[in-house]
Amino acid sequence: MSAEPAVEMRGITKSFGTVMANDHIDITLKKGEILALLGENGSGKTTLVNILSGIYYPDEGRIFIDGRETVISSPTDAFSAGIGMIHQHFKLVDVFTAAENIVLGYNEAGKKYNLKEAAERIRSIASRYGFDIDPNKKIYDMSVSEKQTVEIIKALYRGARILILDEPTAVLTPQEADKLFDIMRNMRNDGRSIIIITHKLAEVMEISDRVALLRAGKCVDILETAKTDSLELASLMVGRSVSLEINRPAAVKPEERLILSGLTYVDREGVKRLDDVSFTARSGEILGIAGVAGSGQKELLDAVAGLIGLESGTITYHPASGGSIKLNGLDPRQIRKLGISISFVPEDRLGMGLVGDMGMTDNMMLRTFDESKGFFVKRSEPRKLADKVKEELDVSTPHVNFPVRRLSGGNVQKVLVGREIAASPSVLMLAYAVRGLDINTSHVIYDLLTQQKMKGTAVIYVGEDLDVLMSLCDRIVVLVGGQVSGVVDARTTSKEDIGLLMTSYKKRGDFGSER
Repeated sequence: MSAEPAVEMRGITKSFGTVMANDHIDITLKKGEILALLGENGSGKTTLVNILSGIYYPDEGRIFIDGRETVISSPTDAFSAGIGMIHQHFKLVDVFTAAENIVLGYNEAGKKYNLKEAAERIRSIASRYGFDIDPNKKIYDMSVSEKQTVEIIKALYRGARILILDEPTAVLTPQEADKLFDIMRNMRNDGRSIIIITHKLAEVMEISDRVALLRAGKCVDILETAKTDSLELASLMVGRSVSLEINRPAAVKPEERLILSGLTYVDREGVKRLDDVSFTARSGEILGIAGVAGSGQKELLDAVAGLIGLESGTITYHPASGGSIKLNGLDPRQIRKLGISISFVPEDRLGMGLVGDMGMTDNMMLRTFDESKGFFVKRSEPRKLADKVKEELDVSTPHVNFPVRRLSGGNVQKVLVGREIAASPSVLMLAYAVRGLDINTSHVIYDLLTQQKMKGTAVIYVGEDLDVLMSLCDRIVVLVGGQVSGVVDARTTSKEDIGLLMTSYKKRGDFGSER
């Protein structure tokens, strides 16, 4: 790592109305360095990198690239300055090949498009840093890690010397994450400078050279990674002492609550999203669902919630009072009328979970408005519930009628989880409940799930952080391509074993076949 700066951001200030997102931030990224940005939701990380990548323009402050002051007022300016941003959600054309996506919209002066030459240059870049890529492969045939590779090579192909990676391992297996880290080290050793945004402290400790900590729009400290630890980073990020331990008490009198047998689902395009999925969810335990993105997690929870119809298979609910009820073919309202309380926190918080333009009160009312008798709906009970969720979960909002779309991601998730838990469910399902949330808010959610477990709720938790799944859950179901590749005991398994199951490197049964 060189002491020479690649990027200097001096006095960067940006506000949105009365909210100060960045407050006179000074940060330097050195040449040949990996700098991690850490901070709670709303601390200003995203705003800062959006300024560097030309999406926002600062109200105050100056940016220097290679020692020269540079005005970055658009993504084109950022690109010209050698800055490449790899977003968490990829921006690729599915029907195009890797090479076509990489050259799309980029035309070097005086040259015509030549895909053959582009493919050779792509292979050269891949060989230099250790990427695995087929330039002629269609995007729709690629895994998530391959798509990410295309995005990174696209930035390098266009001359990026400074890379910004937003939550780059969120959808990768442990093996894929290790591979990415090796590539990042190779790029660093070649003189590239990298900013990585992640909430995973273990990754910060493994891959970064320095860590910049943001809190309430200010940069509170910049530390050398080798001279700190996860506990100090978490405490600095939150502003007080925190514990990184996840409490996992023993399962509470586990009984069969949901039995899924042979679930098969084909979507409108004819793609089989679930293929003979079978397992059991028990009361008084947290059942984790692991798998790379697109392995059928969404469809699985949608099927149990009654949002989609199955081609075949059965979903059987066993009440605590005894007996059994088939849920196949029932929609959420019909399930609720049977006296079965299934709460669902979907991945799309403001699409499926909440109405963004409504406040907390009206969003609380959404769950029960159809039960009101008469022409008018009663708002008194939803208002009480909104006040309770705001107080108990420390939701930061001006008032309970403030539009939830204007809250931070962590506060939006608190509102959604609080509403679903308030229904006293017998089954609680959550999809990526802490995605993009800071360490403090994440642990609030983990504690809520454990509390539900201790009350005898069957909790089904779809997550992407294997360390969390192994620390929080009692058992873990691994999905690959819509199939169950294994069910493991979270207390005795290893991250490597789960990673192998996630990529089908081991056959079913190698890690046990408990249901």
